[in-house]
Amino acid sequence: MNLDELNEMAEGVRAADTGIAHEVRVCMAASCQSSGAGPVLDGLREAAPSTGCRVKGVGCMGLCSAGPLVAVAPMDGGEPVLYRDVKAEDAQAIACSIGTAPVERLRLPNDLPFFSRQQKIVLENSGVIDPNSFKGYIAVGGYSAMVQALTEMTPAEVLAEVTTSGLRGRGGGGYPTGLKWSTVAKMPAEQKFVICNADEGDPGAFMDRAILESDPHRVIEGMAIAAYAVGATRGYVYVRAEYPLAVERLKTAIRKAKRSGFLGAHICDTQFSFEVEVRLGAGAFVCGEETALMASIEGLRGQPRPRPPYPAEAGLWGHPTLINNVETFANIAPILLRGGEWFAGIGTERSKGTKVFALAGTIRNTGLIEVPMGTRLRDIIEVIGGGIPDGRAFKAVQTGGPSGGCLPAAHLDIPVDYDSLRELGTIMGSGGMIVMDETSSMVDVARYFMEFCMTESCGKCIPCRAGTQQMHDILKTIAKGRGTRADLALLEELCEVVQATSLCGLGQTAPNPVLSTLRHFRVEYEDKLAATSA
Repeated sequence: MNLDELNEMAEGVRAADTGIAHEVRVCMAASCQSSGAGPVLDGLREAAPSTGCRVKGVGCMGLCSAGPLVAVAPMDGGEPVLYRDVKAEDAQAIACSIGTAPVERLRLPNDLPFFSRQQKIVLENSGVIDPNSFKGYIAVGGYSAMVQALTEMTPAEVLAEVTTSGLRGRGGGGYPTGLKWSTVAKMPAEQKFVICNADEGDPGAFMDRAILESDPHRVIEGMAIAAYAVGATRGYVYVRAEYPLAVERLKTAIRKAKRSGFLGAHICDTQFSFEVEVRLGAGAFVCGEETALMASIEGLRGQPRPRPPYPAEAGLWGHPTLINNVETFANIAPILLRGGEWFAGIGTERSKGTKVFALAGTIRNTGLIEVPMGTRLRDIIEVIGGGIPDGRAFKAVQTGGPSGGCLPAAHLDIPVDYDSLRELGTIMGSGGMIVMDETSSMVDVARYFMEFCMTESCGKCIPCRAGTQQMHDILKTIAKGRGTRADLALLEELCEVVQATSLCGLGQTAPNPVLSTLRHFRVEYEDKLAATSA
């Protein structure tokens, strides 16, 4: 199959929509399903007109706090009507309003900053296509980038476009994607692997889950392009078993892609072959670290190993292995279709493109957003996120999960990119943002994240195994008002030791929440010492 034939297939799918004037989209991501989206979908299918209207379940629309969400979209490309907090009993009213006056009591304004201030690349299909529909993905240009790469580009040309884009790994480390791919491509080996890291374990983070639930074919396509570029023939998606809906939709997508000839042997009648398997993780946070993840895929206990050698040289079963996360792979198809220079024109000088964030905590608009790199933190929290509810004041935002840190109101005007966050003692991580108001105790926040790291430590290295336990004990003592200045000094010393001597990223970054809260909220620690320490 060449690109013309794929485009002809897509035109055929779109032609089948002739006669349909409106499409009713019901968010069927996990968050909306938990709010009752299933009965809403059933009710709309029963109530909507049988002709001129199509009702379908779609992926995440983003504004999780207002779910279940429904969109009525004119098929001529007109502005969709968005509805929030929809219940099954609202189905009749919405169905009767199609093509006439909207149901105002449920309507969301289309110019709501939550939607209007975003720029969607990774999430461009989320909330628009049915994630279980192979034809739906083809209709929006799905697999065009892969076919273009296989039939019109050499692996070196694919690598050049990814490198030109300036895309950095979205899993948290921010390593240049093109450089990583090029390193694996240069390794002489008969067998190479591509791994998608979907082991999203940060508290409050749900970016990867939502992408897999909403647009699984986009991730598979990105993996296949990567495999072609580096010379791999097998791929694994390592996803935690606590994401049953994502796992189900991913497996369905793999099965349909293989049945249609977009995975397997001689893809698109070329010499390129690529198989993808899903491997389920048992929920160990440490398996988000690449060497522990590979050990888990191999059937071993998920524990990290020293590096070098890095996975690019000796990874899965000792073979060269490319590992990127879900969001990184979801960026690949747009980069090939629109060009690396187009992507590099978005964002900042050292942080290109957009970034998907999960907004959680004490903020009005919780949910999933995508904004250009360099967007001010204030715009994300106060404009897109809607600010703090109940008239309370903003106090801090935790970025990067247990590996990140907390930033106070004084830094709300920083651009959100890899380097700016690192300079302030935190990281972007995979994209979780937990917002806290004035009622939050930063000592308790640090204690919570340290307890998480202590519990999730694999125990292989002493600094992480013993150090996180000691730091947690000291934080508990301080939180109860029984700490001393000596305890505070020991806590800081432990942070430095654990950070410098731990084997993997879990231990090396575990002190970050403590160090960042000490840096920006030290007075809260000292207030806890006031009754027992001079």
